[in-house]
Amino acid sequence: METKETNKINWNKLYTYPPCSRSSSSGERLYNIGKAKLPSVTTILQATMPEEKKQKLAEWRLRVGENKAEDIKNSAATRGTAMHTYLEHYIDDKGLLDLSDEGRVARAMAKTIIDKGFQDLTELWGSEVTLFYEGLYAGATDAVGVYQGRDSIIDFKQSNKPKRDEWITDYKLQMAAYATAHDQMHGTSIEQGVILMCTPDNFFQRFIINGSEFRKYRWEWLKRVDEYYKNHWKQ
Repeated sequence: METKETNKINWNKLYTYPPCSRSSSSGERLYNIGKAKLPSVTTILQATMPEEKKQKLAEWRLRVGENKAEDIKNSAATRGTAMHTYLEHYIDDKGLLDLSDEGRVARAMAKTIIDKGFQDLTELWGSEVTLFYEGLYAGATDAVGVYQGRDSIIDFKQSNKPKRDEWITDYKLQMAAYATAHDQMHGTSIEQGVILMCTPDNFFQRFIINGSEFRKYRWEWLKRVDEYYKNHWKQ
């Protein structure tokens, strides 16, 4: 069931973004770009996860139990997908009404992101954008455009609880990956990454990465890509 809500998105479709399909091989998510099959950004991040983070995840799963850990993971994924779907429909100036319990929570989360995070989105170039760095990797970002006066990659995140800045390293690396791919594809100079995040109880957080910090994460991302391919060549 749909309901129409008029948005105030200022579209400026400067670039053409390619269609793609996704597949998997040996448990890895791949993007099919033309004849190429490129690993996703999340695949590379998971394959090059630092040992310290692997250990912390293993300890958490042991602490809460495997079944509960899977329930938490699956519930978060379902809620995140519903929230993203609502935001995508809003951006495209469509309406969406999901009356399930998860849908109502996700809708409120999405509206919180819209109300508190979209006021600084002054220009939108694309939504649900497929990006790739030729021969290396691919991925999809939620939005790309101008945020607080800077050319930006924008991603929407759901979180079970508020995050500290030091907990979102992977999100920052994702922003760096998408920005690097966009620059390579379109000759842009993306200056910043923006993460708009909300919890199920509608606690909103915004993380903005630019300047020397954003440059640092670009280099860190390229090192992770290099590590990924070095490990694959050993196999």
